[in-house]
Amino acid sequence: MRIEIWSDVVCPWCYIGKRRLETALADFEHRDEVEVVWRSFQLDPGAPSVADETIAEHLGRKYGGGPRAGQQMIDQMEAVAAEEGLLYRLGQAHRVGTADVHRVLHAAADHAQRGDLKEALLKAYMIEARNVADHDVLTEIAVSAGLDEARVREVLASTEYADEVEADIRQAGAYGATGVPFFVVDGRYGIAGAQPADVFADVLQRAWDDAHPAVEMVGAPVGDQAGADGAVCGPDGCS
Repeated sequence: MRIEIWSDVVCPWCYIGKRRLETALADFEHRDEVEVVWRSFQLDPGAPSVADETIAEHLGRKYGGGPRAGQQMIDQMEAVAAEEGLLYRLGQAHRVGTADVHRVLHAAADHAQRGDLKEALLKAYMIEARNVADHDVLTEIAVSAGLDEARVREVLASTEYADEVEADIRQAGAYGATGVPFFVVDGRYGIAGAQPADVFADVLQRAWDDAHPAVEMVGAPVGDQAGADGAVCGPDGCS
């Protein structure tokens, strides 16, 4: 089974959705046969590449009331995150663009390494309030997740993987996604938003059952009622 996830590392609901999916997978009987594929999505394409204001300052400026009002808007989100064991410092994080972040994610050697890097980046931004758009910070995080430093710096010094990032975003639009997180299971089931873990669990089971249908027994012999057409032989003889 393949689960594709469109998300952004500056999206607070994306980290919550990741945790809820992981909760569902932990109880899923076939979890070892599930491949998770991370896809790119830019939540705020107009965000600057150089940090100049915190999220609290940005929200306060955009909606009025200043940083204090901005933090009040964030408080409810941080309370929801805390229920998933995520202690956000979102108000202190900076509003930054993530184009380079997604390009580095595409540079990961495989899906497993990309998943490790995704977790490290979400933690760095949401919980540690680090500036993931800063190339030195981004490189440090990527190296900690197992990527080669020289390779990361090579990618950051170029436009490599920009086409792959755009392709991911176009595919999300083709599926009808207007925001993230957005999940697609086996190319058939779409899940919009950070749904509760039981919603993920139901879709996982449904997708698995669709891909592995049970054999329907027709005309099976039942004890002594079996006729000649339904007779069978087994380890203990024939009936």
